[in-house]
Formats: sequence, structure tokens, C-alpha cells
Amino acid sequence: MTLPELTPAQRTEVELLARGKAEKSRTLRELNLPETPESAHTLLLRLGLWSEARTPYADRLGVTLGHLTLDVPDFAPEERLDLTHLGAYAIDDEGNRDPDDAVGIEPLEGGLTRLWVHVADVAALVPPDSPLDLEARARGATLYLPDQTIGMLPDALVEKTGLGLHETMPALSISLDLDADGNADAVDVALTTVRVTRLTYQGAQARLEAGEEPFVTLARLARASQELRESEGALSIDLPEVRIKADEHGATVTPLPKPEMRFVVQECMTLAGWAAAIYADDHDIPLPFATQADPSREVRGDGLGVQWARRKTLARTRFQPSPGPHSGMGLDLYAQATSPMRRYLDLVVHQQLRAALTGREPLDGRAVAAHIAQATLNADATRQAERLSRKHHTLRYAAAQPEREWEAVVVDRRGPQATLLIPELAYDLPLSTPAPVGTTLRVRLVDVNLPALSMRARTV
Repeated sequence: MTLPELTPAQRTEVELLARGKAEKSRTLRELNLPETPESAHTLLLRLGLWSEARTPYADRLGVTLGHLTLDVPDFAPEERLDLTHLGAYAIDDEGNRDPDDAVGIEPLEGGLTRLWVHVADVAALVPPDSPLDLEARARGATLYLPDQTIGMLPDALVEKTGLGLHETMPALSISLDLDADGNADAVDVALTTVRVTRLTYQGAQARLEAGEEPFVTLARLARASQELRESEGALSIDLPEVRIKADEHGATVTPLPKPEMRFVVQECMTLAGWAAAIYADDHDIPLPFATQADPSREVRGDGLGVQWARRKTLARTRFQPSPGPHSGMGLDLYAQATSPMRRYLDLVVHQQLRAALTGREPLDGRAVAAHIAQATLNADATRQAERLSRKHHTLRYAAAQPEREWEAVVVDRRGPQATLLIPELAYDLPLSTPAPVGTTLRVRLVDVNLPALSMRARTV
């Protein structure tokens, strides 16, 4: 068909529909095109009015794309435990701009080691129902898109609270006294002052491989903790992960390396969430406790097909103001407590713990439940916008390499239809093939359709 030139009014009409801000478009109807956001998106691309870099998914889901600019207060003087004599390390991916947790150890008598997990004391500057708190609750979580990051809280707050951004920093610190087998003898929570060094995962891994402390001890404690949790039914899912970056000129998809120190940090954060939940339960503090039902079935074995099937058995994590078991973690109670800059419910955990530590009355269970309901709804939209935007830019990356052959693994079957997983893209798509689960195929990716977020695989 011959493409028309749209008047400004027609362009506005079509753009609104493409962004999910309108239900119908007279212009599309007159062009005999379906009145859908995908058709509007297709038309705008064909007319050159939108570039392939444009992603409308956050708009469609009602996710805020504006940066928060509310005023951020300074830390008020208060009594804190001075831990600046202990080493602490904020270990993140290269380029991370919101360092909100750090780890360290303290040797104790009797063969015990105190694991310290320090977390940025965001709640000191964001009390419940303050303007910053209300805005963070409305967003639910920081929005991480391949081409930009929209913080749940202002950049100025990250600058004031981020661990390792200044010589010493206030923190809310969670401790566990662990024996050599990873058993916890005691847990505690305290307001502290810490001195933090920032490292990349690669930098920390190099120091672990060189036999340096505290990395060797941290790795030993993490392995022991994982073994204990697995004995209680914890499930480890090991599927490919990628980093996606995009701009007007194109997109890149890079497999995410998995050095041991990445697992070590993740295990320390899990232990911190467990300890925070224990502390709150012991002190009758309502929190957004994270719970998960038992898997729908048991899946044994290894390989990508098994990992894929195991993930599908997991129930969704639910949040409630009273403790309950988290099956996937292998823990009798758990709370996410280490990302208060990025996840609103982590911030609520900190607000509740801080209230108890400073002699104020925490929110009651009913208020916590209300916060859970609102923040979960908003965070779900944020995560969906992230997922769709990542898929969009993955398609851009694939479309730019039409002759490239990709390695793909059959991870599932339903009759004649199989699901392929391309590890280099962490991307799955259907293919009609008799190949059994676990088979590795060579494929080309064809018929990329950005508005429909679809493409096909063709075996080579």
C-alpha cells in the first residue's frame, strides 16, 4: 500500500494508540489497518516517524518515565555503632551506580565468624508516608531499561546514601554469627557507621583466586549456607543471563559472566534477608515477609532442559505481613532486605526495623499489608515494562545480524512444537522440530517483527 503523509492531528492520534493511551484510531480504520497499538507502532516505523529504538511498553503499562526530583534531607545526628575499623566491600557489576549493600566479616571467639551485611540506610531519609515514600510506593521499584534507568528515588538520595560513595557512610547492618558449617548462632540488626570499598565482581573474583581475605572466608561461608539450604529443599536455577544495552544506533546483548563471587554475594544477601526476618519475628515487627509455596513437582537431573523445567515448577513469591516458609529458598522465613534504593518493599522492611531500633512504633500489620498491595501492583508493571523492552532490543540486536548462526537448545516440547533457548541471548522461541529436549541445534533468526515482539527460528 502507498503510505500517506499524516497530518499533525493524525500523527498524534496514531502515536497515542501506539503508546496505549487511546482505544481506537480513525486514521488506522481509514487505512484499513487493525486498530491496535501494534498496528499503530508498525505504521509509525514504516513512515519513519518512530525509530526502532523507540519502546512504548512503559507508557502502555502506565509506568512513570519521569525522573524524581523531590528534595532529599540530610542525615540527622543519631547514635550509631562504629564499624569503620572493619573492612566492608560493595561488590557489583561494572558501571553500577546505586551501591546499596556491602559485605564483610569479623572473627569471633569459639570458632564463630560474624558475617556483616551492610545496607544503605535509605529509611533514615525516607520515613513512612513522607513525599519521598509516597512517590517510591507509587513506582514500586526502579525501572531498568536497556537505554535508561528511572530511579524509584531521586539520584540525589543515591548520592547521599550509596555505600562506598563517601569515606564513611551510615548504614543499617545485619549480622549473623556463623559456625564453620554455616549454622547461625545469633542474628542482630543495628544502625552503624561503615567504611566501604567498591569492587566489581571480576575484581573480587581475582582477590578470591589469589587467596585474599575476607573473600576466602566469605566464599566458604556461602558454600556452607547453600548446602544447608539445599538440605532443606532450596532449589538453584542456573539459566543464561545477559546484559542488554541500547541507544539510537543499535543494541548489544552480552552474556553475563558468573564468577563465584556473584554467587557469594547473592548468598550473603539471602542470609541477610533470613536474619532480618528472624529479628523481626523475635521482636513482633510486621514486615513484608516473602513466602513461596512448594514446587508443583520434583525435577531431577541437570542441563538447560532440566533447569527450564525446574523453574516452571516454582510458584510465585508472595508477600504478607506475617512470616511463612519460602520453599525456593529452603528457609522457614525470609524478607528481602538489601535493596531499599531499588525495591519499595525492601524500603518498608528498613522503615519497620529502624522504627523498632529507635524506639518508635512500627506500622501495624494492616498498614504493611496495604503497602504490599499497592507496591506489588506497581512493581509488577515495572517488571513487565522491563521484560518487554529487553525483548524489543534483543530483537533489534538479532535483526542486525540476519546471516548469523546461533546455537539453540531444545528445553521443552508440546507435541510437534518445541521451545528453543538461545543461551547467548537468554531468549526463547518456538520451533516445529522432532528434536528431543536437550538437543543442540544451529538456527538463523528470521522474520523479526518489532511491534509484535516476535521472530522465528529456522534450522541451518
